[in-house]
Amino acid sequence: MPIDYQQIYTQIKAIGQGARERQKKKEERQAQARELLSVYASRLDELRNKVDSAKAVDANIRCALPLNEPLTFAGPAPDSVKEATLTHRVATLIAADGSQINPDRHAAVQFGLINVGAIILKLNSGEAPTIATDSELLYGDDLLPNGIPLSDGMVALRRDLKERSALDELSQGMAGEVVTFTDGPIELWGAQGEDARSYFEFLEKYKTLLSRLQSRGVITAGYVDKPAADLVIRLLEIASADQEQMQKIRDFHPLRGVSDRWLFGAREESLLPPGHRSAVFKIQSSAEKNYKGVLELHFFYLNVGAEGHPWPVRVEVPKWVVDEPASLDLLHAVLVEQCRMMGSRPYPYLLHRAHETAVVKMEEKQQIEQMLSMELRRNNEETDEGSYKQSAKGLQGRTRM
Repeated sequence: MPIDYQQIYTQIKAIGQGARERQKKKEERQAQARELLSVYASRLDELRNKVDSAKAVDANIRCALPLNEPLTFAGPAPDSVKEATLTHRVATLIAADGSQINPDRHAAVQFGLINVGAIILKLNSGEAPTIATDSELLYGDDLLPNGIPLSDGMVALRRDLKERSALDELSQGMAGEVVTFTDGPIELWGAQGEDARSYFEFLEKYKTLLSRLQSRGVITAGYVDKPAADLVIRLLEIASADQEQMQKIRDFHPLRGVSDRWLFGAREESLLPPGHRSAVFKIQSSAEKNYKGVLELHFFYLNVGAEGHPWPVRVEVPKWVVDEPASLDLLHAVLVEQCRMMGSRPYPYLLHRAHETAVVKMEEKQQIEQMLSMELRRNNEETDEGSYKQSAKGLQGRTRM
């Protein structure tokens, strides 16, 4: 049966009829958020105490934790920060991104692939960027870790680990300052169910890689475009909670629907002018037990947009970067300059190039599958057929999912 557009249209009309009320409620909450931000801007000790009280009730509370900069802080654009000037800097930039082919039980041959692309650029050298790739084929026992079929989530974990590994390997032996970054959070996200057994093994390897980067003074970051998190908003909610509300803090969300992205990127009365960064915050979450000392996870928001069109992104960094103001300024400068290279749709140019290098096209997947099937048959190993369901989906002229 095709989609019942009449039914969908009726639902869309109902959504439209509630738009005015939703917008009114949203604007009221946004105004409340702005007021709380102003009230608590410099009351950092009080905010930290509030977060401690929230943790006592809910150990898994996730929010921003202020350090020593006011909540309304706006760090100047790199052009006006002497330490961050890029013109004569001897530094190397490395961006890495990865893509994957997840095992498909409907395919004739079961396999997976992780492909990581990295771009290396030496500032002020006049040299063209260097491209590096690392492709790993997953087959056989690789697809059954601990006797359990490899899930899409575990393939993603392996990809994240491989991205950070590429940064570690490529940065070894480099002279001068080295700035590395990947797309997405720097935190290695956990796994669910049976995957959790393997997650901690990956986590330990991941932290080892971070520690190696730290030991060589490498600046590393995770770049989150169009972030949906409410870490600072959640901090403001906790700040506004009274004693009774604090006891039910998990369900206390007076600012629901308001995001950090709006808070730092509102077009009217924007907190961050173009090129400016917010205060640096620590990430308070259940994951803090995994990232201790110099590995503690922090973040700041950075407006990489233009006048009249703010575009705040979240930049995640480990504590060792936060502890070195010059490193933080250099990272700030590099990201703004990289985003300017992409024009009206700002995004780090080297990350864009790394993604282009890493992405695996459908025809490449099919070619790998054919090559693998041919090699298996050449060596007299039995191969299977694709599922009939997949065959039916591929019938000529069939366009439905």
